[in-house]
Amino acid sequence: MTVSIFDLFSIGVGPSSSHTVGPMRAAADFVADLVGEGLLSRLDRIAVDLYGSLSSTGRGHGTFDAVLIGLEGHQPDKVLPATMDSRKEALAAGHPLRLGDARGWLSVSAADDRPALELTLSDSLRHASQPLVARVRKMFDLDADPQAIAAHFAGDPALGPLVSAQPGLRLPAAYDPFEQAVRAVVGQQVTVKAAVTITRRLVERLGEPLAQAPIGLEVLFPTARAIADDPLENIGMPAKRAQALRRLAGAVAEGALHLHVEDGADTLVRRLCELPGIGPWTAEYIALRGFGVADAFPSADLGLLKAPLWGADGLTAKALAERAEAWRPWRAYAAIHIWDNYARGG
Repeated sequence: MTVSIFDLFSIGVGPSSSHTVGPMRAAADFVADLVGEGLLSRLDRIAVDLYGSLSSTGRGHGTFDAVLIGLEGHQPDKVLPATMDSRKEALAAGHPLRLGDARGWLSVSAADDRPALELTLSDSLRHASQPLVARVRKMFDLDADPQAIAAHFAGDPALGPLVSAQPGLRLPAAYDPFEQAVRAVVGQQVTVKAAVTITRRLVERLGEPLAQAPIGLEVLFPTARAIADDPLENIGMPAKRAQALRRLAGAVAEGALHLHVEDGADTLVRRLCELPGIGPWTAEYIALRGFGVADAFPSADLGLLKAPLWGADGLTAKALAERAEAWRPWRAYAAIHIWDNYARGG
């Protein structure tokens, strides 16, 4: 009798296929049954309960993502890793939020039938739809002029080909500048994976639960006061970085630091750099990703310095900063294209 290795092992999406294959298949089969019985169009929401190890370790092992992607109809033996990554990014566009005294969530997805975004708000936020629409437009840089930006870079020997190859690449910004500032400090000199893990621990420890929220949006990001008052021990951060984060949060909570760019991005960068533990890279990154400032440029960023378009040796921060002077007033768009070049490997 011959036994194939595929009879002994099943391979599925990670990081732990034992926590993803079954839940994804169950979710996809559930939706298929709803479609077959003509019930899907009558649903407003679906609640999913997880038990055992799926509940206790499912978040870290990918169960939550697997369930959500399964509910979209994907099967674990057919879904491509690239599809998993893109759908997780899209699902992550949802965000629990505070708006004055209101608590709720919003979700943004690409429309199926036209080049547009669809915004969904919780009932608790519908009264504030107009300011939220404006904020989402800023988040996704919907008011940019791609043709003007492309024309600006067209004559640059390095940026021109990148912009031509990826026309219309936008400058995404965070919903909450304070949250982005926290993420920037947490992300200093660590991998993206480590930064995500530390941020998740922050949210789990200090975040405010949000009732009746979709899966993945059940906790509000911690307030500045909550972070400032917590010792931030056993969270995976070096002591000095934890102190820097607490100082930042304390300055925001006490009103000594106001996160805005009404006086210009340079003023914000200068104010941030006055705080111990926050240097030019962090401050520029907060301006770029926290506010979508079109001319912010973290010239010391490793990805910008080591992008393939500069060759094997890359550039120094000084050389890149000098070159970037020609890209004003849209240096942030240059950064987005260079990061894209770095991520693609050329």
